[in-house]
Amino acid sequence: MPETDLSIESILAGDRRAIGRAISLVENRDAAAIPLLRGLFPHSGGARVIGITGAPGAGKSTLVEKLALAYRRQGKRVGVLAVDPTSPFSGGAILGDRVRMQSLASDPGVYIRSMATRRQLGGLAPATQDAVSILDAAGCQTILIETVGVGQDEVEVARLADATVLMLVPGLGDDIQTFKAGVMEIADLFVVNKADRPGADRVAQEVTSMLELTVRADGWRPPIVPTVATTGQGIEELRAALDAFFAFSEKEGTASDRRAVHWRQRLLELVRQTLFEHVIAAPVVAPALDRQVADLVARRRSPQEIVAEIIGAVLPVSLAAQLSTLAASRRAKLHHVGIAVDSLATATPIFERLLAAPPDPPETVADQKVRVAAFSLGDSRVELLESTAADSPIAKFIAKRGAGIHHVAVAVPDLCATLRQLESAGVRLIDREPQQGAGNEKIAFLHPAGTAGVLIELIEETDQAN
Repeated sequence: MPETDLSIESILAGDRRAIGRAISLVENRDAAAIPLLRGLFPHSGGARVIGITGAPGAGKSTLVEKLALAYRRQGKRVGVLAVDPTSPFSGGAILGDRVRMQSLASDPGVYIRSMATRRQLGGLAPATQDAVSILDAAGCQTILIETVGVGQDEVEVARLADATVLMLVPGLGDDIQTFKAGVMEIADLFVVNKADRPGADRVAQEVTSMLELTVRADGWRPPIVPTVATTGQGIEELRAALDAFFAFSEKEGTASDRRAVHWRQRLLELVRQTLFEHVIAAPVVAPALDRQVADLVARRRSPQEIVAEIIGAVLPVSLAAQLSTLAASRRAKLHHVGIAVDSLATATPIFERLLAAPPDPPETVADQKVRVAAFSLGDSRVELLESTAADSPIAKFIAKRGAGIHHVAVAVPDLCATLRQLESAGVRLIDREPQQGAGNEKIAFLHPAGTAGVLIELIEETDQAN
């Protein structure tokens, strides 16, 4: 059989063998993939990418199969990227998902590809992003990504997908605690699969209770859709819920914001990867590596020293110096701890005795409806926060949790740059732009959902800052 013409035109025409070979090239990191991806990129961007994630055994493959059939009934072309665990022997995917999607195998409007994680954390395969671009350019209007069975930290799919579906099932013991905060926060929709089993209602109630405690920055409240994937029950409701989410995202403008965050993160990943490969491929690295490893084993030198030596040998001296200076300039430090109190008059004398020093004169921050009394503590300080209005954040905090530590403040050299860096890394922000805080300092807050439950305040460090 003659070899398939692996041209941009053949992929744009939907040639299945050409699509398969192109994805194999990006999986194998073949240099021939680069001109292909460059040529295909202008033709991509039209597909809706849906991530399906959840614990092993939740029924992800069956649900993906039924959801793909639902989109096919609408006449849409569908791509499926099923991420399987890596074989410890061959390094490839075990292909279990393809076995479970036999009803799609003969449909020319569906392209299924199993991909190996290749031991990468996060629930996705390293080449997933490029595979999405290939399927998108090839005319797939809907792309379904089924992740490997996830745990609490495997949330990469949310950075790639336009919509993320988290599947839960009854019978996992402490159902919601199985996932913890990380993976629960990425869901745009929740699916309680195997809803015909005992305990499904309890899982839905637990998710509902969790959602009542959190408010998303975009204003979307994730719906909970019960399904029985084996019979197709609830699949049309899930498709309708996804359509509603896409309509909401486009109307509110959050879809474009999400894509911007995704591509910022993707650019950083490509830069890191390219720099890493440049360093590893450099002829000056390999000969010295054994000597450097021996130095580490004998504790003659630290890893940091050796990394600096490798970078200095590969990069131009000026660039290496700039990178070192930049890294040093971005170091953060503790600025203060904020403590919510019912009354400054009551709390201030307690801390005066504890810290053996009086506070600075109290200051009112009108925008935040709070009065602040600050005690210097070395290079940082303790701030007592008293509410000036019943609807202030401090008043709400005390009503819900009682007096106590409200937030931790960290000083950073460049607040705007830090916010952009954190957002590109997927950290959830309360303030995307700096606000004015006490002492006319520039401040911004990070959402506790992305910082282990602690409200973090970032403060732009100045020459006058403590």
